[in-house]
Amino acid sequence: MAQAHAADPSKILRITFQAAETGFDPVRVSDYYSGTVIEGIFDPLLTYDYLARPARLVPNTAEALPQISDGGRTYTLRVRPGIYFADDPAFKGSKRELTAADYAYSIGRFLDPKNRSPYAFLYEGIARLETPDRRTLRIRLKNPDFNFGHVLAFGLSGAVAREAIEHYGEEAPAKPVGTGPFRLKSYTRSSKIVLEANPGYREVLRDGRRLPLIGGVEISIMEETQSRWLAFQRGDTDMEYQLTEIASAFMTAEGTLKPEFASRGIRLERSIDPEIIYFYFNMQDKTVGGLSKERIALRRAIAMSYRIEDQIRVIRKGQSIRAHYPIPPGVAGHDPQFRSSIAHDPRVANALLDKFGYRKGADGYRRMPDGAPLVIRYSSTPTERDRQFDELMKRSLDSIGVRLEIHKDRFPELMKLENQCRLMMRTSAWIADYPDGDNFMQLLYGPNSGQSNNACYRSPEYDKRYEKTRLLPDGPDRNRLYREMARIIETDTVWLLADSRYRNVLLQPRVRGFVKHPVLHTEWLYLDLDLPR
Repeated sequence: MAQAHAADPSKILRITFQAAETGFDPVRVSDYYSGTVIEGIFDPLLTYDYLARPARLVPNTAEALPQISDGGRTYTLRVRPGIYFADDPAFKGSKRELTAADYAYSIGRFLDPKNRSPYAFLYEGIARLETPDRRTLRIRLKNPDFNFGHVLAFGLSGAVAREAIEHYGEEAPAKPVGTGPFRLKSYTRSSKIVLEANPGYREVLRDGRRLPLIGGVEISIMEETQSRWLAFQRGDTDMEYQLTEIASAFMTAEGTLKPEFASRGIRLERSIDPEIIYFYFNMQDKTVGGLSKERIALRRAIAMSYRIEDQIRVIRKGQSIRAHYPIPPGVAGHDPQFRSSIAHDPRVANALLDKFGYRKGADGYRRMPDGAPLVIRYSSTPTERDRQFDELMKRSLDSIGVRLEIHKDRFPELMKLENQCRLMMRTSAWIADYPDGDNFMQLLYGPNSGQSNNACYRSPEYDKRYEKTRLLPDGPDRNRLYREMARIIETDTVWLLADSRYRNVLLQPRVRGFVKHPVLHTEWLYLDLDLPR
């Protein structure tokens, strides 16, 4: 018979984030850090098997995987009974059971224009939500979509309670109330996030033990790499993966842990993240935007001036691989044979600018074809890592005589400006929300401007192909369209694809049960800690 154990309050997992959170209302965030916390607090209908590779969908709060009918247009799910939201004043002393109506409400919030959700695009294919009874949710789609199950497993698809959203109003992002394994205990914005095991969490067993095993998670915001590294060395943190720039301090050239750390019982888990790093141009910007030949030439020249190999060698310390395709390895639709047509070539970049009228002035810097000053405004955060990107970008633009202005702001503020299409140029990252190429190719779909399309790019040719891919399963026909779309991106030079990072996860000897999942970001539910006797 399975033996149940309550979470041990003395077992507190201590980790860091390298950038500040933006809040914990699922419909209002798009950053990795906030999403990671949300994943631990809220429950989607579906999730992924923690150990299965490749990633495999399994029921979470649903009784089973969805019944798909009407040629892929209708998804029907049953919510398991006996699942309750964490106790909260919003419920006025009553226990609040999770229902199908909670998922209908939560999905509907993504589609409500007043929420300006950066992930609304995931749900725009929904024609109607139905709750024929308390436990049944029926989702009717506008078009067939046999991959919609991945959306239902997405970490931000967890159920919120209408009472909690209405009770807290604008404070809801700081007062999350979910049915997941953890709940928010305390929160100091941009500094410290403390979660505790949800005492009312339903029975979830692994190896006969009730999950979660740990009593909580303490997350400290540390923007500087050196600070995170020192904290881990002192034993102040249990896990650390955001140490790319100093990997040589703990890792050999062959990618193994150095003996002095292995002898202390520290472990290294290594994998390539299903992500792309790229820098984008705001296609609505009056200096770099638009699809005229001279604007395309300007963007192409800037992209050709940038040496990605230096980013990998100097900034990443060799801890990344070159990205050629918009869909990364390990994600359905990736093309390992595809090679970018945008090469590092300052000589050709200079000739291109000369040809299209970006002439150099007496100061050695170029001007716009109409004689106005040409200044490229590049946005980044005030961290040591981003200072290295600033320097590399300046060297690159100096090589083609283009003046660079660095705009500094904190990560949450840059995200707000980005979603308003108000940044000219920025380096960005996208890690898989689900293991399918659609999650990456939607990043340049026109209607997603102001959401995930941070380049604010609208191309009829790209959009036409993207809409066709949404009706196709993974396979040769969809992949052919993806390749055409990748070349359109390059022709218009909306992005310069850079790299995908190795995830080098350092684990203290006391951490047990960690396995890096390709899609799930929150392994906390499955972890245990060995404490001194």
